[in-house]
Amino acid sequence: MNESESGAREAPAPLPSEPSGGGLSRRGLLGLAVGGGVAGLAVGLGAGTAGGVALGRARAAEEAESRYEFFGTHQAGITTPVQDHLHFASFDMMPRTDRDDLLSLLQDWSYAAARMTQGLEVSASGAVNGSADAPPDDTGEALGLPAAGLTLTFGFGPGLFENEDGDRYGLAARRPPGLERLPAFLGDDLDPEASHGDLCIQACADDPQVAVHAIRNLSRIAFGRARLRWSQLGFGKTSRTTASQATPRNLFGFKDGTANILADDTAALADHVWVADADEPSWMAGGSYLVARKIAMLIETWDRVRLAEQDTIIGRDKGVGAPLSGGDEFTPPDFHGTTIDANSHVRLAHPEQNDGIRILRRGYNYVDGNNTLGRLDAGLFFLSYQRDPAQFISLQRRLSIDRLNEYIRHVGSGIWAIPPGARPGSYVGAELFA
Repeated sequence: MNESESGAREAPAPLPSEPSGGGLSRRGLLGLAVGGGVAGLAVGLGAGTAGGVALGRARAAEEAESRYEFFGTHQAGITTPVQDHLHFASFDMMPRTDRDDLLSLLQDWSYAAARMTQGLEVSASGAVNGSADAPPDDTGEALGLPAAGLTLTFGFGPGLFENEDGDRYGLAARRPPGLERLPAFLGDDLDPEASHGDLCIQACADDPQVAVHAIRNLSRIAFGRARLRWSQLGFGKTSRTTASQATPRNLFGFKDGTANILADDTAALADHVWVADADEPSWMAGGSYLVARKIAMLIETWDRVRLAEQDTIIGRDKGVGAPLSGGDEFTPPDFHGTTIDANSHVRLAHPEQNDGIRILRRGYNYVDGNNTLGRLDAGLFFLSYQRDPAQFISLQRRLSIDRLNEYIRHVGSGIWAIPPGARPGSYVGAELFA
């Protein structure tokens, strides 16, 4: 496992060479609208006591100072302890770009990402130390802020390998066999403007402004080579990747991700998450596959459902998270009786009912204001990592009869190949072009 995935703080590895000219490309700016003020990191304080206040401040300071190395065997942001905030972005390559444009983009992104994850600006000149007669390299809203546990995870979509323009980048022969747009699933109501993309960046941090700053600046760097297709802000993680993290709750109020694969379960990661050396294509060894699904929750409808019925639909007790077959949150569900409904979410999604299939979940809640009916536009931004896209496809088909489907709608979708981590001095995805 990559040292950066363990949560340990380390000295930074060497950065890639700075782009030629000593700064970032200034072919122009890609405008990225950032709405309103971004809420600051909330600090949990203990019961009004001096000890609780001190503990809360110490914990907040520790989270803010967390740094995860950009380089390593695997990309950070997969088994890394799940941070509190997300800014996810999908990009399309610009028309008439060529292989050299794609290569230079990945190199420039890697250089900036290696700096930002260590709490630095995107270049040496940054926001205020460059020429006063040119736009600054860095937008500056993260000046004075620590790294805040920022991780940046990059992925390649199916369209990067071949699209309506053909094999524009000479990569068709190296396309992973399972990297296809996901098939249609029962109940899908996908918005094409909030789905798919040639490239993706997952920015996670314990400070929302740090995550937004990262996507904003990587979008600017992409100008002339790639354009932002869609993005999504997320908060309140809905899964955990370490045993020390408490199981969080989703917007339906239930604990989510109780049985998730954890960072120290190396056997499960090898079996279900990381692409193996023997898998095809060989350049993906140490990587994974990311599925993103924007799942709208019918909040107002759910809020009128009786508590007992909510428990039945999920298959767990809302209060403690225990399976309805008994025990505590981490007691394995017993599916041999009738206590857990045959079409409950827990039964249909459990590995015991799916030939042992497991995925690593890393989702977030989202609230995008309200819709035209005056209802909350809110839900789950589902993110899962798996060794093979077939794992997700099999599980999602199994969930077609899930009782929860009455209260959710899948409105966005995407899949990306996540290459292995970058080597010090190199860039993310270099193996693809070797």
